[in-house]
Amino acid sequence: MNAESDIRAAVLAELRGDAALMAAVNRIHDGTPIKATPPTVVIGECEGADWATKDKPGRELRIAITIEDDRETPTRIGGLLPMVDGAVQRLSGTVAGWRIGSLRMIRSRLLKGRNGRWNAVIDYRIRVLAE
Repeated sequence: MNAESDIRAAVLAELRGDAALMAAVNRIHDGTPIKATPPTVVIGECEGADWATKDKPGRELRIAITIEDDRETPTRIGGLLPMVDGAVQRLSGTVAGWRIGSLRMIRSRLLKGRNGRWNAVIDYRIRVLAE
């Protein structure tokens, strides 16, 4: 039982299980792809820290999700951001032996890369306790 990999897999499943999001992007990647045709969603790194109680192990996780696009404006990404957030926010209850204590979007930002692609990066904080 590893919170980082268990919760990351659950986030990936929620994103891939959203039919509207899957119809709007070419693919949802587990980690940075070698090649990808935009628009794509990438689940990036997952960092964990202790969030235990006296009697239960717990983790505070930070997960980064990136939306990549190749348009000259961030308009399409602006429509994808709420779709990604909605899918992630549906994660609740118990996942792989971990009880979701809280799930919050910490920040989101739009970035234009040197390659002309627009990226949106969304950071989440997910706190879990072992069941």
